[in-house]
Amino acid sequence: MSAPSLDHARARTGAIRVRGLTKAFGDLQVLRGVDLDVAAGSIVALLGSNGAGKTTAVKILATLLKADGGSASVAGHDVAAEPERVRESISLTGQFAAVDEILTGQENLALVARLRHLPDPDGIAERLLARFSLTDAGNRRVATYSGGMRRRLDIAMSLIGDPPVIFLDEPTTGLDPQARIEVWDAVRELARQGTTVLLTTQYLDEAEQLADRIAILHTGRIITEGTLAELKALMPPTTVEYVEKQPTLEEIFLAVIGETPPSEDATPAPSTTSTTRSTKKKGR
Repeated sequence: MSAPSLDHARARTGAIRVRGLTKAFGDLQVLRGVDLDVAAGSIVALLGSNGAGKTTAVKILATLLKADGGSASVAGHDVAAEPERVRESISLTGQFAAVDEILTGQENLALVARLRHLPDPDGIAERLLARFSLTDAGNRRVATYSGGMRRRLDIAMSLIGDPPVIFLDEPTTGLDPQARIEVWDAVRELARQGTTVLLTTQYLDEAEQLADRIAILHTGRIITEGTLAELKALMPPTTVEYVEKQPTLEEIFLAVIGETPPSEDATPAPSTTSTTRSTKKKGR
């Protein structure tokens, strides 16, 4: 990989800065004044339901759309005034893996390195395959890869050229649970290497697992933002309650056939488990 560039130095002072961003499509107001700051080397999750404006915001930051109002800078470059410099500083991974299924994993990576006119494209491919635990599959056609492997390869391709900022737009859409975990590990590796990641997702557990900070986008606005602990602090305090848990039919069946030790009266006894729930204190 290349040595840290000026873009990396500029990104360290604030990788992404958004102020009052607006965007409408006809009469539909998608973004209504978005404000957002992303620190360099962090993972920030932009959390929202379908239609909240997540992808629109990312497309504006990636210079694929023009905002109607407001301002935004990425890696120290103004998105509207310096789009070429922004594109040199970022990589965008969309909702579906953009890989060539006919080529091998190694060939996909080397091809992108050649298109970027980088020296030693085969060496770059080998290093990225190792970084994302794809070395054993490097010489296989991508058509044989699992969904998680394809997404990891897609993310690896986005790192070619060593961009300081990466946008991941709903990277685990359509993946099974194991594949999602594989992608999560890949994203964590990006942050460990110092890459700034803006991740859009509609999965709450994904934001909880990955993000240093979470911004909730709703009806075109960031309605709250903070660490997971800060967001949890917005909720009322929890109390511990004990509830009776009745045996399931599976537990009864296993006890009857002797797969698990039956209780003294040959019927699985009710068990007790603890749960937590949020409660608000009522005023007197």
